[in-house]
Amino acid sequence: MDAFASLQRSIEKLVRIKCSNYKEDYIKRRILSRMRLTNTTDYEAYHRYLLANPQEIDLLRSALTINVTKFFRDPEVFEVVRREVLPDLAGRGRSIRIWCAGCSSGEEPYSIAILAHELTAFRPDVSITVYATDIDAVVLQKAMAGVYDAKALENVDEKRIRKHFISRDDGTFEVRPHIRDLVKFRQHDLMSGIPIARYLDAVTCRNVTIYFTEKQKNELARLFHSALGVDGYYIMGKTEYLAREVEHLFVPYNVAQKILRKAA
Repeated sequence: MDAFASLQRSIEKLVRIKCSNYKEDYIKRRILSRMRLTNTTDYEAYHRYLLANPQEIDLLRSALTINVTKFFRDPEVFEVVRREVLPDLAGRGRSIRIWCAGCSSGEEPYSIAILAHELTAFRPDVSITVYATDIDAVVLQKAMAGVYDAKALENVDEKRIRKHFISRDDGTFEVRPHIRDLVKFRQHDLMSGIPIARYLDAVTCRNVTIYFTEKQKNELARLFHSALGVDGYYIMGKTEYLAREVEHLFVPYNVAQKILRKAA
């Protein structure tokens, strides 16, 4: 067994990430970034370092699952959610359930929760639950703490900041309880094939599948289809797409913003 294959086996055992679900060049790039930071010169040396330093397990997991996001990333998408998607869902019933898959450090589910909370000003009879999941337990801890620097809020206007965040003495901002209470965080592996819930009204999974193999992308599309209820929404990342094998599962709703609906 070569050094890279041996390292992959340890990653799957220790980090609990199945390398075959990701593109090989992506896995290699992320490992090389950790090698530079740990001053290891090849896969064998980094493998020894990983086995000898338990703290590297979480650092490697974070590197492999890349957590780069901000509040209201791609504002045009959230404007369609605010103006069209949420009002449509509110018109269907008194409960809205949304799954934010691959939620990273929490900015996206909290953004959705802010829009949902604003909707309830007009529809106080509607209850909202945002399920936010990620494979990375460390990044989920940050998400649950709900504390962010000013850069993460650069797409949030001052009125929303005053209403939904607490300004702290150290210059950071804490999500207020009325927003945090709408979001339920949970560790979850998208590769498990098991949805977080069934008959959901919407699933958002943005800028996550670009790192996956084509086979895994197709399996995720099937997973989200099974999780959604009738006419449920699937919100993808701007650069993501459905392969021909699974495109029949969804119909376009807003092509420009990559918002789809579950096909009958």
